[in-house]
Amino acid sequence: MAPSPPVRHAWRVLTGLLAITAVLFGLNALGVYAFKASSWTPDLALDLQGGTQIILQAQTTDGATPDSEQLQQAVSIIRQRVDASGVGETDIATEGNDKIVVQIPGEADEATRQRIQSSAQLQLRPVLFTGSPATTFVGEDGNNTPYPTPDPNLPSTPTASPTDGSDPAYITPALQAQFLAYDCANPSSNPAEAPADQPLITCGLEDGTKYILGPVEIDGNDIADATNGQEQNTGRWAVNLVFNDQGTEKFGQISQRLYGKQAPFNQFAFVLDGSVLSAPSMNGIILDGRPSITGSFTQESSKALADQLKYGALPLSFNVVSSDTVSATLGSQQLQVGFIAGLIGLALVALYSLIVYRALGTVIIASLGVMAVLTYVMLCILAWRMGFRLSLAGVAGLIITIGFTADSFIVYFERIRDELRDGKSITAAVEDGWSRAKRTIYISKSINILAAVVLYILADATVKGFAFTLGLTTAIDIMIFILFTHPVMQLLARTRFFGSGHPLSGMDPEALGAVRKQAELAAARGDSRSTKEGDD
Repeated sequence: MAPSPPVRHAWRVLTGLLAITAVLFGLNALGVYAFKASSWTPDLALDLQGGTQIILQAQTTDGATPDSEQLQQAVSIIRQRVDASGVGETDIATEGNDKIVVQIPGEADEATRQRIQSSAQLQLRPVLFTGSPATTFVGEDGNNTPYPTPDPNLPSTPTASPTDGSDPAYITPALQAQFLAYDCANPSSNPAEAPADQPLITCGLEDGTKYILGPVEIDGNDIADATNGQEQNTGRWAVNLVFNDQGTEKFGQISQRLYGKQAPFNQFAFVLDGSVLSAPSMNGIILDGRPSITGSFTQESSKALADQLKYGALPLSFNVVSSDTVSATLGSQQLQVGFIAGLIGLALVALYSLIVYRALGTVIIASLGVMAVLTYVMLCILAWRMGFRLSLAGVAGLIITIGFTADSFIVYFERIRDELRDGKSITAAVEDGWSRAKRTIYISKSINILAAVVLYILADATVKGFAFTLGLTTAIDIMIFILFTHPVMQLLARTRFFGSGHPLSGMDPEALGAVRKQAELAAARGDSRSTKEGDD
């Protein structure tokens, strides 16, 4: 005998759930064994694991104490940079009048440290002259003189006023001598960085090539967005910039001026914190304001630079005062207490389910077990892909979800019992009870998810973990209800134990009062007929 449509539907849905579970475990296994980036245990946040504490001290040009507004702006930029890197549950706060304390879960790698403290001052300057990184030249005696000191009497003023940023008139005899004396291997011995309206002598970060660059024509304030990606033709990692309207107009004018000129006057340099990242030639006129920075980037370094440029330069310069390992603020004991509380909650829900719903309570227990497995593997994957870390607030969100999930089962099973009291068969009661219960459950869960989203957006960083786990587990709860609980009920309703309404099944029509209610309805119909015959 062929299975009924509800049975075929139930098996298809359960098979789909099994496939989803296998995909999730396979994805995490790929991260563990292939990419060496994931783990079979969720990452813990600062309050449970400890991490790295970096103290930054603000520096101003005049040595004065920075104002609170500048510090708060710096805190906001640093938090955006760290969050963009995927590091979750980071604690960033000011200390005193000139310090910022950054606490990161786990060990901070070098890329994260650079992302935090780098000022990321981007400048776009035209190239006037290039040369090798050598610092020797032939002196008046015919010998190679290392690290020469330029003659202070050399002319330092252009003989003619430069007409644009690419005008070679900027290269005076004094500037040429400074260029020859510039030591790329020892930047601290070189003159201070030039003002934005003056030419700059600097070196490339990759090969140490020396440059004489014209005045700044575009800076980081003209950047609207920055992303990293791979070039289609070469596969190299690049940083893709998007200028704002003002920057787009400026860059269009620069590209029109440089395009078609001979090297090096067709080049423009991306200068980050005084060093040349890349000095590409202008191979076309770019009017859409979307250039790219290429170089020897990796995926991590290109993303770090894009984050720095996207979220802006710090309003102050910072020195790292200290970098230490900090212990967990709450520790493993609090984590154990949280899990014990969760286990107690699960035990109470299981006990209540078995007492009230008898064998039907095993469906609740099984559903909670499947939900726990999926939630666990999702936390592992999110730790790998998004940098999510489980905090004590997140553990609280998981515990509260147990109660929310139990409410859904109560709504569903009570609807089934109502259908049984109305005299319907058990298979019909399961289908009709599902139709009535799912609308209530969807509305309830939608409100929970909406509350979690609002809380995540508006709440302090210490509460975001609670909101995130609450929203995640609520979404998983809905999926389990559709893909596991209802299909299992469809199958159980057609077994001999549940389908016959065994007294221990939790779906006994007689125990639920269905027989008594039918008798009352029959008696009411009999009274009605008697009254009608009397009237006749």
